Amino acid sequence: MRYSHLKNADVDVSQIAVGTWAMGGDSFGDNDDIPSSMRAIQTMLEQGVNLIDTAPCYGNGTAEKIVGRALKGIERDKYLLSTKVGLVTSPSGYDRDSSFKNIIREVESSLRNLRTDYLDFYFVHWPDPKTSFAETMSALRLLKEQGKIRHIGVSNFTKEMIEECEKYVDIDVQQPPYSMVNREYEPLIKWGAERGIDSFTYGSLGAGILSGKYRELPTFSPGDVRGTFYDYFREPKFSKVQELLKVMDGVAATHNVALSEVAINWSTQKPYVATALVGVRSSRHAEENCAALDWELSKDEMALLDNTLDTLEVG
Repeated sequence: MRYSHLKNADVDVSQIAVGTWAMGGDSFGDNDDIPSSMRAIQTMLEQGVNLIDTAPCYGNGTAEKIVGRALKGIERDKYLLSTKVGLVTSPSGYDRDSSFKNIIREVESSLRNLRTDYLDFYFVHWPDPKTSFAETMSALRLLKEQGKIRHIGVSNFTKEMIEECEKYVDIDVQQPPYSMVNREYEPLIKWGAERGIDSFTYGSLGAGILSGKYRELPTFSPGDVRGTFYDYFREPKFSKVQELLKVMDGVAATHNVALSEVAINWSTQKPYVATALVGVRSSRHAEENCAALDWELSKDEMALLDNTLDTLEVG
């Protein structure tokens, strides 16, 4: 396992982290095997991963509860917990609420779900246009003073938003999307790295498309984010990604590894990425993802993949 030292947070994190969005069972198809999800988390930890990322809106608390159950009996100083606040499940989908009152309410729920008395990283999930950053950050500052959270983060925020938040608290980490098929926020990630605001990047496998599983355009059930939140499964991007997969196939064959390992190494070998969140729901996927950190892409292979992305105009 490879590790990164977070500058502002001053802690070491594994270069891949457990992503739990799919464990919620309401965004990536049903999760009808909770024991398998628990074993996947435990397998990642056994392989040297020390960071688990979740959120209360992943299945309306389901993912957090799975994480809490999976970690039962494991010493608290053996792992780092990251969760979020401000995206509340509602009949219409999700509502953004980063008010002082809601943050104080949500943190207690997350602590119960995760069976812990403190959180290592607490992210504002999405900016809330109805609440000032001053109000939001005052709540996080209070939680940090109380010892309920150790480090403050923001997710899906712009550079200007982060700078506004920094008027009230120190921002330690951020969480933007980043992968071979989504490089839109690369300038933001680099900017953050220069300031010590390290990135936990999400969507590392492009909702699964970079695993090579989808070689034909799939049809997802209503509510599945692979058909809505992400654009990789729509034309013309889907066909471009298929051309990328052919190049990745060649690299994977050279190393005799799974395609997902190529995608994970591409992200984690970028010097400005601290850790890449990778979703898992089985021990087999967990072992496969962790195996990526046992080897590295060469400079020529990184250049080949970068040039292919530029030529195809992917991401």
